[in-house]
Amino acid sequence: MKKASTVAAACTLAVAAVAGTIGFTAGASSAEARKRPEPVVQDEFDPLGPAMHELRHAGRTVHYSDTGRDSRTRGEPVVFMGGTGTTARASGMTEFLRTTRGKLGLRMISVERNGFGDTEFDKKLGFDDYTSDVRAVLDELGIRRARVVAISGGGPYAAHFAADEPQRVASLHLAAALPPFGKKSEDCGLDDAELRKKLGEQIRDPRKWWAFPDDSPVRRIPGFTDRAEEDGARSYYQRGQKGDPSAQVHEQKLYCERPGPDLSALKAPTFVYTGLKDTTVPPSTQQRWSEELPGKPVVRRYADSGHDVQYRHWDQILLDMAGYPDRTAVCVKGKSRALPARKAEHELKKGATLGSCAWNGHSGS
Repeated sequence: MKKASTVAAACTLAVAAVAGTIGFTAGASSAEARKRPEPVVQDEFDPLGPAMHELRHAGRTVHYSDTGRDSRTRGEPVVFMGGTGTTARASGMTEFLRTTRGKLGLRMISVERNGFGDTEFDKKLGFDDYTSDVRAVLDELGIRRARVVAISGGGPYAAHFAADEPQRVASLHLAAALPPFGKKSEDCGLDDAELRKKLGEQIRDPRKWWAFPDDSPVRRIPGFTDRAEEDGARSYYQRGQKGDPSAQVHEQKLYCERPGPDLSALKAPTFVYTGLKDTTVPPSTQQRWSEELPGKPVVRRYADSGHDVQYRHWDQILLDMAGYPDRTAVCVKGKSRALPARKAEHELKKGATLGSCAWNGHSGS
């Protein structure tokens, strides 16, 4: 009993000591607490990326993302058509400038293509079906007209949509975009088995599929590389596809279709963004857009970019989509500005740099 009493006494002393410590700490910190700013807990959740939605259309389930589903974030609609083998969440790879997008009042909507991510593969579907899917989503959201931005392999889909629905295109923006015109790629000479073998090896590891050169400016964006790899995994493994290249082979074959669509009915302003170091869709290939688009497209050529121009100059693309094509995004003495073109050119000669000042920071990938 004596031993038990001793243990109990020791426990009592320990508890008292802890309580005293807590009381002392709380007392000592109260003065400090009065000096600190009032703690804030937010009222609303921050987004983890564009949320996915679905609707039934033409006997199939169409999956799409929308950053403006909530009335508080609703803005001018932009239909985002990502590169080949991407999902409807690929638009999230541009959210490193989400604050700018929000201030410019732009809402990103992306409709997933056949066989990628959440969307089942159907070998009978083509460009017209995708146009029909986009139309159905816009109708569902009550959107009459939208800006359209296409990246890389999204180019042919944007061209077909613009040709079939010219009245619904407020402006067309083509960044490092593959044109469905001119000479076909070498892949068009491969049969399905050969193409399946080639593409199967490429997409098996999404890290390789989405690899950017070590000197690519996208490596300055915190988390960009990981986000890109995640979309690659979503494209080819989301539904248990286990890297099945069938959808990718089908899309590559669609790119071989000629002639391309007739864009003569398109009246909306058009923009082409080209990285002069692009070897995936070379500037000479992208030149075909200028030859096929009606009117005179605004062509922006960047010597500092390759097949990453769509990210490196996303700030300028946002300005153009928001209706400020006469402004240029520049960094002047550590301050990001959207200056009138002539003023921006003057500042660039004095040492300013193109785009947000964030591009002058350190790598975060």
